[in-house]
Amino acid sequence: MAELSPIDRAKYAAARRAVDFVEDGMRVGLGTGSTAGWMVRLLGETVRTEGLRIQGVPTSQRTAELAAQAGVPLTTLDAAKWLDLTIDGADEFDADLNLIKGGGGALLREKIVATASDRMVVIADLAKEVRHLGAFPLPVEVIPFGWQTTRALIEETLVSLDVLGREVMLRRNGDRPFLTDQGNMILDLHLNRIGNPRQLSFVLNQIPGVVENGLFIDICDTVIVGHGDGRVEVRDIATGRIEEERIDIVETENLFRDLGD
Repeated sequence: MAELSPIDRAKYAAARRAVDFVEDGMRVGLGTGSTAGWMVRLLGETVRTEGLRIQGVPTSQRTAELAAQAGVPLTTLDAAKWLDLTIDGADEFDADLNLIKGGGGALLREKIVATASDRMVVIADLAKEVRHLGAFPLPVEVIPFGWQTTRALIEETLVSLDVLGREVMLRRNGDRPFLTDQGNMILDLHLNRIGNPRQLSFVLNQIPGVVENGLFIDICDTVIVGHGDGRVEVRDIATGRIEEERIDIVETENLFRDLGD
């Protein structure tokens, strides 16, 4: 994989370390996004070569298709009822392991799956770590009916909250609104800095028309931070410990040649 960029090498390293958390017989939530995509492919490789017996619950149709291609056995959350582990990426994370997610548009399913798990492990490159959440636009999933009214209510609500910006933009897919797997729309909130993520999350979810927001508060247990040289840091919120390891990146491996962002 000599052609990989440093950021892709970092994602790969974090994803490979995360697969070590998966044990035989587990029910595993499978995240959405480029970093989670590496994990799904690596998990499929482990299933094929080591006979790992697991059931995966995908957080999006895109992940379901990738998992099927990779050979990861799938089930539904309703069938599994509860999961042992969820592995997913993040758009931002802070020192308390609070997250912004939803850049890929799957925040609702991602939050449902993560909260139905005994443990959530986030895989990310170092660029995703921030002192304060909010530089990445906060996704808010809303129903299509009356979405402009919902946007106006959100803008009005933001005036009284501890944020630096208040621009609310409808996410688009070309010349049409972007639609989630549930057929909902996403409003991206350009807040620049979020002073009180817990308060913001609670207030947003009280607005009629809002389905869910991309703030993941007290959900993530562990973050694995990958570096371009193959190093990974495993940060655990319960113990406060940070363990550093090095992952061998096999340059002849071609599992991910067709994996896009």
